[in-house]
Amino acid sequence: MSTTPAAARPPETTAERTAVARRAALASLIGTAIEWYDYFIFGTASVLVFGTLFFPSEDPLAGTLSAFAVFGVGFFARPVGGLVFGHIGDRLGRKGALVTTLMMMGVATFLMGLLPTTAQIGVLAPILLVLLRIVQGFGVGGEWGGAALVAVEYAPEGRRGAYGSAPQIGNAVGLVAATGVFGLVTLLPDEQLFSWGWRIPFLASIVLVLVGLFIRMRLTETPAFVAAQEAAEAAKADGATPVEQQVPLRTLLRTERRPLLIAMGLRLGEAIYGYILLTFVLTYAENYTDLDRSDVLWASCIAAGVAIGTYYGMGRLSDRIGRRPVYLIGAAVGAVMTWPIFLILDTNSVPLVIAMMIVAYAIGIGALYGVQPAMFSELFGTTTRYTGLSLAAQLPSMVVGVWPYLATSLLIATGGDPWPVVLITIVVLGIGAWCAIAARETHRSDLTGGHPGGAGAAATPTDRA
Repeated sequence: MSTTPAAARPPETTAERTAVARRAALASLIGTAIEWYDYFIFGTASVLVFGTLFFPSEDPLAGTLSAFAVFGVGFFARPVGGLVFGHIGDRLGRKGALVTTLMMMGVATFLMGLLPTTAQIGVLAPILLVLLRIVQGFGVGGEWGGAALVAVEYAPEGRRGAYGSAPQIGNAVGLVAATGVFGLVTLLPDEQLFSWGWRIPFLASIVLVLVGLFIRMRLTETPAFVAAQEAAEAAKADGATPVEQQVPLRTLLRTERRPLLIAMGLRLGEAIYGYILLTFVLTYAENYTDLDRSDVLWASCIAAGVAIGTYYGMGRLSDRIGRRPVYLIGAAVGAVMTWPIFLILDTNSVPLVIAMMIVAYAIGIGALYGVQPAMFSELFGTTTRYTGLSLAAQLPSMVVGVWPYLATSLLIATGGDPWPVVLITIVVLGIGAWCAIAARETHRSDLTGGHPGGAGAAATPTDRA
């Protein structure tokens, strides 16, 4: 007999299923909006104010480098959070893990807005900032995988790409909110910005957290998870011990290493390129062009607004033509645009910067990132899916976490010439493209199967074609 509480069981009628699927997509969107709002305001604050407030130095770039080092600390906490919450999500359910990660992220971000600075309490200030960044990273580590699963596992047949784009749309919403709020506070005189203005974006995050908690508390468990739990209960009743149900990580590493490595490569290609657009361009513009920092922030905000549509469009397109072709479109756009990004910044033309950001971000990242929830979910079996998605997204973060620091260091070493950063970005995009080609096409696979994208999975009609 199943131990799944009756109140937590998914609805069975088509109308109820559709309503819950939309609610699940909204819950995913809100959660990732908070995740990326937190990320963007921290990254932006690292460029604009943290170096001065928490790592004062005579050289502004040195302070920025120290702030980026703290920025990177959170990324090293992400894989641990992904492992912990992935295990919880695969064993006990998606809902509980998602509520916990949302609270951890939101509370840590809110407390950052209350921190005293180095001038007020000395070395304790950056220490507290590091500790909160670790808590934030730990929560974020388990957030995206669960948010993606809730959207994808509830999606109607043939709509996993479209519904799976919900957490990615949350990325764009988070960026719009973060850059919008920071764009406004940077209009303040420097004295007010550095004394209290920078705190507003962090404190405002509590509103998103409360909305997200209200929505997520109303979720039920997904049909795929309930089916897996019932199968495990049946196996126990027959006297079997389903080890993979007890230790998802063990099963993942034993039977699904290939899809895990492929997903990590896909994620790394997108992330390295994405952080060039979302963090590094601000550093470059701030120190090597005559562009006003608010102009770059608003360009990012406009591009993210366009990306709200392109994420959904790319997800929906992947339901028609497959996940791999859509990802390859994004990799091609990213490789072509990486060098022109800096040439356009050097023109100091705000209209050109806005146009560049729309193409490079809304289309390039739109294709690379928009397809990931459905594509990654289809690579793993139900009993390892949360762990697989979390590790695939967060293990590369250990590399990505040092990328802003490394990219800024390379920029300083070359006297402002971005060619090493461009070259590395193009190479990593190539790795992502190779992984896409190596991946099994899964857009017509059965998501409730054991290992839809594993090495032993049967070929789909699309694969044979």
